Amino acid sequence: MFKLTRPATAEREIKKSRFATIAAPIADEAAAKAFIAENAFADASHNCWAWRIGADYRFSDDGEPGGTAGKPILQAIEGQEVDNVAVVVSRWFGGVKLGTGGLARAYGGSAAECLRAAEKEEIIPTTMLSVAIAFTDLALVESRLEAFDDIVTAARDFDADGAVFRLAVPDRRLVPLAELLRDLTNGRAALDPDILADPSLSA
Repeated sequence: MFKLTRPATAEREIKKSRFATIAAPIADEAAAKAFIAENAFADASHNCWAWRIGADYRFSDDGEPGGTAGKPILQAIEGQEVDNVAVVVSRWFGGVKLGTGGLARAYGGSAAECLRAAEKEEIIPTTMLSVAIAFTDLALVESRLEAFDDIVTAARDFDADGAVFRLAVPDRRLVPLAELLRDLTNGRAALDPDILADPSLSA
């Protein structure tokens, strides 16, 4: 699965109708609605759209025959394996009717063309991991964590015993990291969730 790193646009003309597409990364439904409102052209015949965030999605035909615009845009999003994205395809009618099949191809194809050309990066599944480290192990653990450029320290809170790290860890690194922390601290590091104790997490 991929996500867009920046907005992307594309334009094309099909049987005298002009289609303008804009796609952008979004974080939530509110951001999707705001993006659609900001990128709907007042003078366009139709502003059709779709967005997807994980298992959630919405789409609109905006006056085009049912199933000819919003759904093909969503199918283009799915076909390009893009998540956390909103796509708006605006059409200016040029006087030649495309038919339902032609409309679906035009809207879906416009969205797919835009998404193909967009700058994307792979979405790497991550897990938030809390790790309690005693003061005696702190310097060693911190130095080793710095060697991982794909593990992000989201927070570090101190208490009477040491520090609790909140780490964003790529799932593929969970088990190796848990084993490393246990080795570095002779088993004193407390992990939540406990990767090594839960078979479903270490599978």
